[in-house]
Amino acid sequence: MDFYVDTLRQLVADGLLDPAASTLVVAGGPRDRQAMLDAGFSNVTISNLDERMQGDEFAPCRWAFIDGENIAFPDGAFDQVFVHMGLHHCGSPHGALLEMYRVAKKAVLAFENRDSATMRLAVRLRLVPEYELDAVRGNSFRWGGFRNTAVPNHVYRWTEREVASTIACIEPAHAVPLRFFYNLRYPVERLRAARGLRKLVLALARWPFAIFAKLFPRQGNEFSFFIDKAGRRLQPWIDPATGTLSPTYSGLTGHEKA
Repeated sequence: MDFYVDTLRQLVADGLLDPAASTLVVAGGPRDRQAMLDAGFSNVTISNLDERMQGDEFAPCRWAFIDGENIAFPDGAFDQVFVHMGLHHCGSPHGALLEMYRVAKKAVLAFENRDSATMRLAVRLRLVPEYELDAVRGNSFRWGGFRNTAVPNHVYRWTEREVASTIACIEPAHAVPLRFFYNLRYPVERLRAARGLRKLVLALARWPFAIFAKLFPRQGNEFSFFIDKAGRRLQPWIDPATGTLSPTYSGLTGHEKA
């Protein structure tokens, strides 16, 4: 099962994403290109901070050199904006998410590591990394880390509440629908590279943890969050005529007016 592609297809089936709509992928790479093709997306710009790119690596998708924390496009430039496991490479993951929200006209979809008691325990036991050294090692010790540099990035893990609070801060006048999907992504490459006792512990923990994550999906290590910008609605206390809190708006109760 490909969590990335399956989520895209589910949202398309639900009418929340459009494969033909203008789409920007932030912090993208070869996996994003393949996911877009597999899910049938045809109007895609894949962007990243990789200076090695020549511009044709992601064909038939377009490519752009874009800083996800300062996207050089106007508000609402793309119908939908995606990121797959890229926010934790930013200096400000929340800032990058808000930039994505700004340039999206209809929807934002992000895949990231999820914070949980299980994951915090796994970090303490050094079963999963707190900093992504392997990503830099796998890129000739020159790229792949913090803002695509050779400095290993911290693995920032999100919660549903954080996502909701972040969007509420940028959209206080609207209620924005959110949707979450959950997955267990077992660190297969880390298991292959492990040695001795750690390798044994990782191997023995694989199936029990898979069963546990099946029973309690929110304890998995990966999730995606869909932000339905097109479906946002004014808060009940916002006056549609002014877009602000108004003492004369009939939607307010006597207590709220006071």
